[in-house]
Amino acid sequence: MASQTVSIPIIDSHIHLYPASELDTLAWCTPDSPLAKQHSLEEYAAATGSPANLRGFVFLETDRKNAESSDWTQPLAEIGWLRRIAAGEPRPGEGHGPDDAKLVLGIIPWAPVDLGPAKLQEYLSKAEETAGPVWGKVKGFRYLLQDKPNGAMLTDEFIEGLKLLGKQGLVFDLGVDQHRRGRIQLEEAVDMIDRAHEDVEEDEKVVFILNHLCKPDLSIINQTDPAFIAWRTAMFTLSKCKKTYMKLSGCFSEMPDSLKKKTAEEVFVDIFPWLAVVLAAFGPNRIMFGSDWPVCTVGVDDGAWEKWRKVVARTCDMASLTVDEQARIWGGTAQEAYSLEL
Repeated sequence: MASQTVSIPIIDSHIHLYPASELDTLAWCTPDSPLAKQHSLEEYAAATGSPANLRGFVFLETDRKNAESSDWTQPLAEIGWLRRIAAGEPRPGEGHGPDDAKLVLGIIPWAPVDLGPAKLQEYLSKAEETAGPVWGKVKGFRYLLQDKPNGAMLTDEFIEGLKLLGKQGLVFDLGVDQHRRGRIQLEEAVDMIDRAHEDVEEDEKVVFILNHLCKPDLSIINQTDPAFIAWRTAMFTLSKCKKTYMKLSGCFSEMPDSLKKKTAEEVFVDIFPWLAVVLAAFGPNRIMFGSDWPVCTVGVDDGAWEKWRKVVARTCDMASLTVDEQARIWGGTAQEAYSLEL
């Protein structure tokens, strides 16, 4: 079945934005980084080509400096930055205008989930105050786990923090990294979700949105490789929980440089074993398109957004998805998972 993405509305469920004036607040940013420059709505429009069916995006926090959760200044400043975009109140030189406000469908800032429910609630109150009139667009939070020590997501404080998010109807974006950290992060993620939902009413269970296929090593070509088998097993285990969703995003970062340079069709062919597992495990009703812009451009080129869109479209074709199923992947799943208002 031919893909109909020309007319199907697209929600980009995973992008990052930051102004040049705040580069020094990013924990990962060094002067030689290819991402060490402003990435705002002007740049995003150029990267996407602003297709008519692109309804908007979900912003994901950009790992602002926070002194191991003890200093909230920069994460709150990031919420202030998103408030200016979503409220259509730009500062000179920030690369966005009043008309861009409608593109901000959801905001996922950082939060100190690791500090437990009392401190987390204190932070949420400050976040709501900072967001002001755009607080309704804050749909959940992320505390990046991919670089944290083993066991960090299994502490009592972290589990109770997740339960607090669920009680308040806020989702948790889960970023783990099998490629660099091994199967332990996947095993702990399964454990964490089980514990976060234990003895919790169904309507108060926190929703987990898994980032980037959990970052598998896409240089592996042998499907009998233990790393591939461990990842595949984890995908089916994670998908058993109906409160989990998966983003088709972030894959360029896990590819060898040689694969990044290939055409969209060649990329699709090489990574289809992983895409097929995700489709089989989660189904289109719990999978969403995300670009991971601008991270997706590293080692690729300025056409990375469109290249990834073509890979996902090709996936929909290969799976012979119906128009309704395609619509779920391109936008419907994100709308449901994040409770987005269009």
